[in-house]
Amino acid sequence: MPWLQLKIDSSAEQAELIGNVLSANGAQAVTFIDAKDTPMYEPKPGEVMLWPDTQVIGLFDAADDMQSIISNLRKAKVLGGNFKYALDPLEDKDWEREWMDNFHPMRFGERLWICPSWRDVPDPKAVNVMLDPGLAFGTGTHPTTSLCLKWLDAIDVQNKVVVDFGCGSGILALAALKLGAKEVIGIDIDPQALLASKENAKRNDVAERLHVYLPQDQPRIKADIVMANILSGPLIELQTTITGYCKHNGLIVLSGILAEQVSTIEAAYTKDLILDKSIVDGEWARVSGTKK
Repeated sequence: MPWLQLKIDSSAEQAELIGNVLSANGAQAVTFIDAKDTPMYEPKPGEVMLWPDTQVIGLFDAADDMQSIISNLRKAKVLGGNFKYALDPLEDKDWEREWMDNFHPMRFGERLWICPSWRDVPDPKAVNVMLDPGLAFGTGTHPTTSLCLKWLDAIDVQNKVVVDFGCGSGILALAALKLGAKEVIGIDIDPQALLASKENAKRNDVAERLHVYLPQDQPRIKADIVMANILSGPLIELQTTITGYCKHNGLIVLSGILAEQVSTIEAAYTKDLILDKSIVDGEWARVSGTKK
């Protein structure tokens, strides 16, 4: 089906109101994008953040009477009679096929690959984690996940007990298990993330070695390795909890950290860790170390 995109420049304060107006006038979907390439930092819990200059895009069926719709929009107080817009055709494609074509097996370090199920495994002798993108809470494409996967690939995980704090899709937990970990404890505040982790573990034949918990249900444990790929705010607030999972001389890796936040994270963890050199990948960074 052919589509039309109606694009309207807005401010963060008005973007959601404009989105609601577009939906009320027949938009099949509404998207908010950054109009001026502005960096966006982490939100507070429950906060929805939009860019200071936000472009609101409404997706309409090409058969819709757009002149009538635009006439209706001009009557909306939030837009006014002289609002500016761009109306562009959207190429008709097999979007599912195109989406699948964009995902390829990805290599992290020397041994580790993350592979979508519809692709051939590039190296059957490598450590292959089968994980499909979707509502996946992490598929390896983001630098924060990539940094952790490369770190995992470079250490000895064999027969180790691992905690994955904020496990999401379970990608780090699965990688640790495929690399030889004895057991992984996955912890997340989102029950849907725990279900995703378990389902992905079943696909990879490691479900019996993955145990997942909500924070209030987590067991007392001292692990050999602790991974926390979350955000800098929770990393600082939960510093004692995260380091508390790790045994003496155990290893900890932290990510979800912006490059300019590295010194703050290092300061929070230096009392409990002998820190490695932090690694930066573009705007994102990884902090790691050994428990004192």
